Amino acid sequence: MKQSSQPVLRTSDLGSRVAGPAGTLTIVDGVELAVAPGEAVAVLGPSGAGKSTLLGLLAGLDAPSSGDVRLFGHWLGVLDEDGRAALRAGRVGFVFQSFQLVPGLTALENVMLPLELADRSGVRATARAALDQVGLGQRAGHLPGQLSGGEQQRVAMARAFAPDPELLFADEPTGNLDGRTGAAVIDQLFALRAERGSTLVLVTHDEAVAARCDRRLRMVDGTLETAG
Repeated sequence: MKQSSQPVLRTSDLGSRVAGPAGTLTIVDGVELAVAPGEAVAVLGPSGAGKSTLLGLLAGLDAPSSGDVRLFGHWLGVLDEDGRAALRAGRVGFVFQSFQLVPGLTALENVMLPLELADRSGVRATARAALDQVGLGQRAGHLPGQLSGGEQQRVAMARAFAPDPELLFADEPTGNLDGRTGAAVIDQLFALRAERGSTLVLVTHDEAVAARCDRRLRMVDGTLETAG
């Protein structure tokens, strides 16, 4: 994968605030972050620390209250929802705690989705190869409800990596899995990431998982601090 020397992701005074019964609640506060091509960055913190909110802002899924995000050199704040989606298409992959597979589509069809959205050629063959790579080629015709939690997360990883993304966001990818299954999923995630050279931003509460990244950051009162 060809990589630029410029940051894949950069934020400037990034903030998120919401109105609550007791007044304004600050969830993300003045975050300054730059992520280099090929870097793996872990964001640690307890539940409710704002990690997932930060990830949504970084990916352009949510709009900040202040500051901005530059993704692949483009300021997300000047793009509408369609523009942000077009920027992410084929270049950004997602792995969520809750898998986020489309229940009415087979494993193969779920993996095909981002390839179709990115207008790639050879969609079915690429998706089948991605499923084979995570050991689920024989389950291609199964619906998500017919798969175990670990299998669903492996389908989600195949879907994320199939377009060969430059950047992968992973939000507590083992949160709904037992320890043994979660460990296997994490091993596969890092193996795929190493093979593809993708940049990784990983949200986790697991110190051992975070230790496998190049850099560890911790959410503290809405701000990011270096961990360890």
